[in-house]
Amino acid sequence: MAAADETRDGVSLTNLDQPLFDGAGATKRDLVDYLDAVHEWMLPGLRDRPLSVVRVRPGQEPFMQKNLPKYTPDWVRRTSVWAEASRRSISYALCDDRRTLLWFANQRAVEYHPTLSPAGHPEHPTHLVLDLDPPAGDSFTMAVGAALLVRQALADAGLAGAVKTSGAKGLHVIVPVDPATTAEEAAAATRAVAARAERLDPALATTAFIVEDRGGRVFVDSTRAYGATVVAAYSPRIRPGTPVSYPVGWADLASATPADFTVRTVPALVAERDPWAEALPDPQRLPEDLVAEGRAIPVARVQAMHEGKRRAKARREAG
Repeated sequence: MAAADETRDGVSLTNLDQPLFDGAGATKRDLVDYLDAVHEWMLPGLRDRPLSVVRVRPGQEPFMQKNLPKYTPDWVRRTSVWAEASRRSISYALCDDRRTLLWFANQRAVEYHPTLSPAGHPEHPTHLVLDLDPPAGDSFTMAVGAALLVRQALADAGLAGAVKTSGAKGLHVIVPVDPATTAEEAAAATRAVAARAERLDPALATTAFIVEDRGGRVFVDSTRAYGATVVAAYSPRIRPGTPVSYPVGWADLASATPADFTVRTVPALVAERDPWAEALPDPQRLPEDLVAEGRAIPVARVQAMHEGKRRAKARREAG
């Protein structure tokens, strides 16, 4: 057991001067200091939600951790969720306080991916997520254009959302919804908003799940639903420079540069205010016509799976 470099909130912090990961431009201390600096604003997005984290150990590839390890302290709150795919119960953390966040930081957990629904209520997500994934290259301006299409589609439906950088190359539009909203209704509405955004400018936006069908357009991903997660606002990402998923006002979106928001720059930006809390609209009731429209749209991932099988069969028959 490594000797503690220091202790905060009862958490022993070790090896703080180690590089965080290749290309991070940051040490483990920088990660700890960053998460401590933003914990007041970041925790509301994590609290009472099953949490997956992405950790990176020295000399190893990053890995996603869902099930808490056996050495997790007893004071870390947790919840059990049945995983149908692996036919077992997963013990997820509930990162409700500064102490737990610092413990994760000491475990070299860089990325924080909470579920869309609170613990114990998987059938009632609190928000929709439209994930905007631009093509490879310097294409953030395209993601901005697609976000504005989503905003227009939402406005046409009488809804509003807030936008944040993904911390990678894209953007997330988040739409808070009424607590009574079911997972099925949320999933259907998300598909409908994506389809409406695509119709507004099909040369820019696409709902094509299969990469080769996107034609250099921005993928409006409508599949974040049910048990899905989304990277939390203010979460760092394992990318060069250690960028952060950061809220950007709609009026500032065109001039935003994701690389400006990193573990080094963000603490000063949020020293006195929480721009994400300010940007998020109040929960909204989903229009019935939007949900009905979405119910008639196939689930993109399932449709892509069937299409992939059809194409593979066609290639075999042609060969």
